[in-house]
Amino acid sequence: MPGTAESSPDARRRDSTVDWPAWQRFLLALAGLGLALLLAVEATALREAGRYALAAAAAVTALGLAAAVAVGTIPYLARRTVLTRFIVHIEYEFTRAGLIYVVLMFSIALAAVNTGNNLLHLILAALLAGLLVSGVVSRLMLQGLEIELDLPEHIFARRPTAARLTLHNQKRVFASFAVTLAPPAVRKRDTAPDRQVLTEPVFWDFLPAQSARPRHRELAFSVRGRYAQEGLRLATRFPFGLLVKARYVPLRREVIVLPAIEPTAEFYEVLPLVSGEVETPAKGRGHDLYGIRDYQANDTARHVDWKATARSQQLKVREFTREDERRVILVLDPHLASAEAAEHARFEKAVDLCACLAWHFYEVGAEMQFVTQGFETRMGPSSAVIYPALERLALVQPGNDAGFLASLPLTAPGFRIILTSRARGSISSGLWSTSYVIFFDSL
Repeated sequence: MPGTAESSPDARRRDSTVDWPAWQRFLLALAGLGLALLLAVEATALREAGRYALAAAAAVTALGLAAAVAVGTIPYLARRTVLTRFIVHIEYEFTRAGLIYVVLMFSIALAAVNTGNNLLHLILAALLAGLLVSGVVSRLMLQGLEIELDLPEHIFARRPTAARLTLHNQKRVFASFAVTLAPPAVRKRDTAPDRQVLTEPVFWDFLPAQSARPRHRELAFSVRGRYAQEGLRLATRFPFGLLVKARYVPLRREVIVLPAIEPTAEFYEVLPLVSGEVETPAKGRGHDLYGIRDYQANDTARHVDWKATARSQQLKVREFTREDERRVILVLDPHLASAEAAEHARFEKAVDLCACLAWHFYEVGAEMQFVTQGFETRMGPSSAVIYPALERLALVQPGNDAGFLASLPLTAPGFRIILTSRARGSISSGLWSTSYVIFFDSL
């Protein structure tokens, strides 16, 4: 009703959209600049009255207030305006040479105010112009630059990876000089420092207008897992080295680093045992000799054993063992009973060993299946199974599902190799008799 103190919803909505902190900062800046103007006028009056010490103090205070407003208020207000969506955000910091330059500039400004010497005013104007030119030119160097990052499709831990970074200069007239590309100084909360794709800076000395120049770098990832790059930082000190200007280039890249497949000491210990278990003494198309028998009409001449034929004066052929490793089921049990660091270290060794075994069976052309908690591939050619299995191994984490091994079927279409941290007596007899088990505590 008219005359009530309660405000309407439209009025409350307008009040909620008012940026009161910005208005407070703006009014405070006006007050600071007004005080700086009064101090500057007072400094002139004091100098004319011969009170040089007070004039110098008033002049320095006025300059300090103006600098505080310029540094603390103007960028704050500019970031909160609607125009910021059209403006490239540039960060800057003074170098050591830049700080010396600014101190020298303030000293000359103080001397010029106190003495009224025209030459000092000219020198001060030149110094200010140099600082202005440095800021404008360095900003121009960073405009119109785009980054392209190319990585291999599959990346393995502890193996050098070739990466190509291409810097595109889309400006039509101006070239860019002395540009450095580096990881962002302030990283995202969800990206640890050691989980970024690019960790070292890359430098371009010269990049002509409307051109692109690649830089090749060798990246190294120490551990498996997911790596993310949220953006990169382009920076330059050109032309005078007084300021470091930088801007962030959005570049969202996420890569999965596969476990290391370099054979370890544990792999060389386990592989002969695994090969001995999977090779059964039956006739087949393996590589080890099973026996020598008389030649039959359907035998191929490639299997004729000429030495045995010469000794017995009868045609003899060789028979070979059948290798069941041509159909292998790799099972990783992620169960860990303890959260100790030693147990996690054994788990990582087991993951690496499982990856090495999978890669071995891939190289020999076996049919393979990979099974772990919450993930299972089909039995098929190892070329179709290897990379889904390695990607899962790259992301697998220890779990506490005690019934994972009990859910495995006792009959399987191949020889089963199980990696587990469970105690030796906890494996069921049916699973024990049909599988080869590798325990984490033996690694």
